[in-house]
Amino acid sequence: MLSSLFDRLWTPTAIYLILALPIYLLRHVANSTLAYGLLLAWTAYYAQVVITSINFERAIDALGKRAPSKRTWSPYNLGTLFGAVWYFQRHRVHEWWWTLFGQHGNKSLPYTIESVIMGGRMIFTADEENIKAILATQFADYGKGPQFRVEWKDFLGLSIFTTDGDRWHQSRTLLRPQFIKDRVSDLHTFEKHTQVLIRLLAGSHDGATVRADDLLYRFTLDAATDFLLGKSVNSLENGQTEFAQAFADVQNTQSYIARLGPVRGLIPKKKFHAGLKVINRFVGAYIDRALQLPQEELEKITKSDEGYTFLHALASYTRDREVLRDQLVAVLLAGRDTTAVTLSWLIYELSKAPQIVNKLRQEIINTVGLEQQPTYEYLKNMRYLQHTLNEILRLYPVVPYNVRVALKDTTLPHGGGPNGDEPIGILKDTPIGYSTLILQRRSDIYPSQASGFPDYLTFVPERWDSWTPKSWTYIPFNGGPRICIGQQFALTEMAYTLVRMLQTFERIECRMDKFPMMRTDIVLQPALGVDVAFLRGKNQ
Repeated sequence: MLSSLFDRLWTPTAIYLILALPIYLLRHVANSTLAYGLLLAWTAYYAQVVITSINFERAIDALGKRAPSKRTWSPYNLGTLFGAVWYFQRHRVHEWWWTLFGQHGNKSLPYTIESVIMGGRMIFTADEENIKAILATQFADYGKGPQFRVEWKDFLGLSIFTTDGDRWHQSRTLLRPQFIKDRVSDLHTFEKHTQVLIRLLAGSHDGATVRADDLLYRFTLDAATDFLLGKSVNSLENGQTEFAQAFADVQNTQSYIARLGPVRGLIPKKKFHAGLKVINRFVGAYIDRALQLPQEELEKITKSDEGYTFLHALASYTRDREVLRDQLVAVLLAGRDTTAVTLSWLIYELSKAPQIVNKLRQEIINTVGLEQQPTYEYLKNMRYLQHTLNEILRLYPVVPYNVRVALKDTTLPHGGGPNGDEPIGILKDTPIGYSTLILQRRSDIYPSQASGFPDYLTFVPERWDSWTPKSWTYIPFNGGPRICIGQQFALTEMAYTLVRMLQTFERIECRMDKFPMMRTDIVLQPALGVDVAFLRGKNQ
């Protein structure tokens, strides 16, 4: 308790001592009643701070223990906050997380620490037991919280990604029918845009260097807008669209808002607001058209495959423009970015592993051949293909860092006390940052290399032939009631796209000199791009 209390009080104490001395001297030199009054008022305020802090610490003690504390010698521990921004700007956020755990991040102590920043306590964890509690076993205790909704409302509104309780449940109920197997397994939309993508991946000539991640972002935007809105933006053929740039600008600013917390008001938001106008204008035009249709026609379209779109289905349930806008933008973010970044990392890793490309192509040849369009059943039956997707999501989980807030006084099951094996006391409104990237890159959750298990930091799909991750140590789509609703849609799109690529191209060559670094605006993307060459076989 004393250590934690010091974290909360040492900066107010320093201010008190700095201000008290000159006021005291001023009183004696000038006999100033004002100086004496100021000193008395400040003393009263400081006493209140001390009492509040002691009560805060006692409340934690009544619930459980504390995790090891991470502190800097900066005022209000702002060094931790600004350290996060420094690493973020250099695409090294994962290093910041490792420094957070420091000596605590080892086998003898859990991957959970706490820090008091500007008087507020925050927990950071990559402990599977704590993540399981947050997402599943203590689901009702944790959520997005009101502050998250304030920070994200302009961008994602009151959508499935920002709400809790009944409102979240209503959003999930509204969206779930759009991701049933019959809709996910309809591959027509993927095929149309994949053919355009493959043509551009080929470049101006066989072996030409292309920026694969840029093309994949445009591909998934085209597929997502086609599926959601019934009309693609066709960014693959039209180049960079205003909408795509606006989406990127808004996400980048939103990342700073989320990371800077108490000082987020200092962030320039000119591009952010300009981007929101573009997004809202773009989505609003489709919403207007859908709402012009009579209810009976909407229901008729929804029940048939012809003319069906995600927006039509939503509009048949609600005519509320704001609800439609929020859910569309949220699903568009998830549907476009998650698939694009995972495919980008996959192409990067495959460009350095020709033996994996050969093995994938052989499975494709044996299952569907090099000409036939794969079906949903074919994709699910390709075991090595599924292992390859599992492996890329293990190394590069889509959302590497996330946060939940305690909705009431509660606990985390692991990481408290001197041995790190006791529950941690958590007061209402305490934010918990958790990292799937750090979790899935912890050496202690894997078998040792001495046992024949491949290096856990290398891309080896074969590890999945005989290995099953321990419970809650592999969660690329999160887990519990909030598990990604579009998981099967994303996996199907990625599998289909990769199969069509490797039916066309025999080799993928890396044209990069160094690792592309991990940028984390919201999803985990290659910061420096993915420059590769796609080469056809001799007989193609």
